[in-house]
Amino acid sequence: MSDSQDKSTSSKAAKKEVTPLSCFFASVVSGGIAVMVYFLMSAIVETYADKPIVSPNVIVIKITTAVRTLVIGMAALGTGVFGLVAIGLFLLGIQVTIKSLTNKASSEG
Repeated sequence: MSDSQDKSTSSKAAKKEVTPLSCFFASVVSGGIAVMVYFLMSAIVETYADKPIVSPNVIVIKITTAVRTLVIGMAALGTGVFGLVAIGLFLLGIQVTIKSLTNKASSEG
C-alpha cells in the first residue's frame, strides 16, 4: 500500500514544472528577506555598540560577549543563506530560460 502512495506522491511532484517566472519571483522574495535580515543585523550591531557591558564580574562580561556574538552570528548566517539562495534561484531562472529557448529553437528547426 505504501508503494502506491509513493508512486502517486512522486507523480504529483514530477508534474510540477519549474518556470523562469517562479524562479525569478522566488529569487526576489529570498533577496528581500536577505536584505531585511541584513538591516536587522545592522540594527542589532548598532544597539550593542551603543550599550557597553557594565559589570565588575568577569564571568558576566564573558557570557554577555558570547551571547552578543551568537546573536550577531545567527543574523549574519541568515543573511548569507538567504542571499545565496536568491543568487541560486536567479541563476536557475536563467538556466531554465536558456533551456526553454533552446528547446523551442530545436523543435522549430
